[in-house]
Amino acid sequence: MTPADLSATAPNQVSAEAGRRRTFAIIAHPDAGKTTLTEKLLLRGGAIQLAGAVRAKGNARRTRSDWMKIEQDRGISVATSVMTFERGGLIFNLLDTPGHEDFSEDTYRTLTAVDAAVMVLDAAKGIEAQTRKLFEVCRLRDIPIITFVNKMDREARDPFELIDEIEKTLALDAAPVAWPVGRASEFAGTWDMLARHFLPVDADDRSAVALSGLDDPKLAGLVGPERAAALAEEVGLAEAACPEFDLEAFRQGTLTPVFFGSALRDFGIGHLLDGLARYAPPPQSRSADARPVDPGEPALTGFVFKVQANMDPNHRDRVAFVRLCSGRLVKGMRLKQVRTGKQVPVNAPLFFFAKDRQVAEEAWPGDVVGVANHGTLRIGDTLTEGEAINFRGVPSFAPEILRHVRLEDPMLAKKLKTALSQLAEEGVVQLFRPLDGSNPVVGVVGQLQLDVLQSRLKVEYGVPAGFDDTMWQMMRWVTGEDRAALDRFAQANRRDAGEDHDGALVAFFGSDWRRKRAEEEWPMLRFHAVREQHGLEMAKR
Repeated sequence: MTPADLSATAPNQVSAEAGRRRTFAIIAHPDAGKTTLTEKLLLRGGAIQLAGAVRAKGNARRTRSDWMKIEQDRGISVATSVMTFERGGLIFNLLDTPGHEDFSEDTYRTLTAVDAAVMVLDAAKGIEAQTRKLFEVCRLRDIPIITFVNKMDREARDPFELIDEIEKTLALDAAPVAWPVGRASEFAGTWDMLARHFLPVDADDRSAVALSGLDDPKLAGLVGPERAAALAEEVGLAEAACPEFDLEAFRQGTLTPVFFGSALRDFGIGHLLDGLARYAPPPQSRSADARPVDPGEPALTGFVFKVQANMDPNHRDRVAFVRLCSGRLVKGMRLKQVRTGKQVPVNAPLFFFAKDRQVAEEAWPGDVVGVANHGTLRIGDTLTEGEAINFRGVPSFAPEILRHVRLEDPMLAKKLKTALSQLAEEGVVQLFRPLDGSNPVVGVVGQLQLDVLQSRLKVEYGVPAGFDDTMWQMMRWVTGEDRAALDRFAQANRRDAGEDHDGALVAFFGSDWRRKRAEEEWPMLRFHAVREQHGLEMAKR
């Protein structure tokens, strides 16, 4: 099919296909049950036949979303996984993000590619530090949030207390759409506050018990008179004290519907998935530097929010994850990489199921597809059928830890250079090359990132490496309109300056005082802690 044929795709067909998509992320503090919930959503969606265990031992089945060796060894998620499945005529694109704060940059970038998020809270702990940070990113992007209070089958805080914490801590209206019946060992199910029926904890979510009301004797027979009376009282209080669910307020990001359940016991998952289908928005209009892009437009646009190396270690492949924003993608297209103006062939676009994949014959707005990447595509790149636009909001953050890479075997220097280059493209670490020619510097948010880097260098590339302290505490990207001033700064600070993986000038500082002094000494230059990825060419000297 030629580009002319593609442009002839009817806008109403594009809009209809976009309307079938629900692209969402799951965000949570570590150990809130995010990966377990992901597995159970996939199970409910018919994508897998047997859900895995996060800390499976021996031959026990491991989770599909945590597929790296270090993820399986440590029982944590360290990279975003993309999983696509169909349910009830809708296409769900689920992006399971790392919960650990050391991998927050990957999560921030992933949140640029979704239209909604599920916020998982531990019923005993409520809102934790990383949950709040991720919520703030969602707020900046006006991403609608559905709340799932997990682990209701364990000791839990009072639901009213949890709802009050959501409202006060996040400044977000919380509307319960389900209400728990009992707690911990007494947890018997939930009352659907919108459909007004009872969901028993040990039954399938589709096996709801129809009741005439909370005073129906059938309820007391199911959960006991005491729990039935307590439920009637609590629901009455909730209806009086909490706001009603409002779809428009939810999609504007000012209200969150609250579900209760247990991912481990596979309870409340179907109810949550039904809520995603009903309430989560389909793909929306997206901001670009030239104009907003509507998902129903016939011409294809999309952006790269993630690059992953070695998903298939046997082939040393690199895949760029592209979120489609408009139009129709078909196998064999050639797309314009706006940053360079080059044509990128899309001969075998991929749909993902964690590390597994299949060739996509076509894809639509809201879908996440993989494009074979031979080092040309970068995080933040925009792909179009020819229009010169750049999507906004894919960030890169100044790292908090800077380390020199120490090679154990000098004979592996070339392999190390290739490995660091590929892992920097992927966003595992940031890579800097000092102007004075000293050893490369890697930048990370936290220590765990260094552990992952060390593990992947050894396992995937066969390069044992270590890390040494640097004399610097921070780095900033340096930009300015005066090219001569940039060159003078670089020459005067060769010992404390370098280039990042994309050739942009960076400065290293031993203290915040030194950074402030540099800003005073070089008022014609700007020192950035955050940078838009699509502005790579602008940042170069």
